[in-house]
Amino acid sequence: MKKIALVLAALLAGSLTFASGNAEKAQGAASATPTLKVAMECGYAPYNWTQTTDANGAVRIDGSTEYAYGYDVMMAKLIAGKLGRELHIVKLDWDSLVPAVQSGTVDCVIAGQSITSERLQMVDFTTPYYYASVVTLVNKDGKYAGAKGLSDLAGATATSQLGTIWYDKCLPQIPNGNILAAQESAPAMLVALNSKRVDVVCTDMPTAQAAVIAYPNMKILDFTGTSDDYQVSQEDINIGVSVSKKNPELTAAINNVLKDLTVDDFNRMMNEAISVQPLSN
Repeated sequence: MKKIALVLAALLAGSLTFASGNAEKAQGAASATPTLKVAMECGYAPYNWTQTTDANGAVRIDGSTEYAYGYDVMMAKLIAGKLGRELHIVKLDWDSLVPAVQSGTVDCVIAGQSITSERLQMVDFTTPYYYASVVTLVNKDGKYAGAKGLSDLAGATATSQLGTIWYDKCLPQIPNGNILAAQESAPAMLVALNSKRVDVVCTDMPTAQAAVIAYPNMKILDFTGTSDDYQVSQEDINIGVSVSKKNPELTAAINNVLKDLTVDDFNRMMNEAISVQPLSN
């Protein structure tokens, strides 16, 4: 009888432990914060970059000891906070961003993407979270430093980033331009200009503003408001968050956050990002 009592006691204790463990797991699952997995290059200042510390509120990159920060991270933090989600930053190459959204690997991309009709065939976009005018970067001591319009860039050797409207739509508008192969990243196109392998680089204003901080020898040429400027549409300069077409609820939720922000808010955040960017990005 004593042995039977001991066995029963052990079984009872085991069942109580099992029940307690299941209760704790259930409670943990119920209290777990939903995540928001956001993809970006983490190498496209001032939109996003990689740094070694969490300075200024940077977020650790998934699977890495490094951190991401920049305008896109600031926006991702704001959106995740408003949605009550835990932010996860996923570092991907530029060409991998849209496929990652389509496959469901990430929830969305916040990476300085223009809302083009081509991309809209593959993913949905939110309303713009930035409006980026197109400009030209040259070296101050270069042949085209005094250009006042697009026609003054005639014959220039040029490049820009792969898969962007800067390379695909803007550079072909340079009269008799010598267009070299597209660069894999924004930093790579800046290196091409700094090393004088090209005369000009086409990019957007925030990228150019960040570039002249990192490379003081560079100069921004802004032809905006003249008749001799790049011809682009609103879709080319509107920057949005891309989301899977299978997740319209997330698109609507992010739009609900963005509707409370103004252009002044966007510009203030971008200026802050530019002011703290590391010079190496």
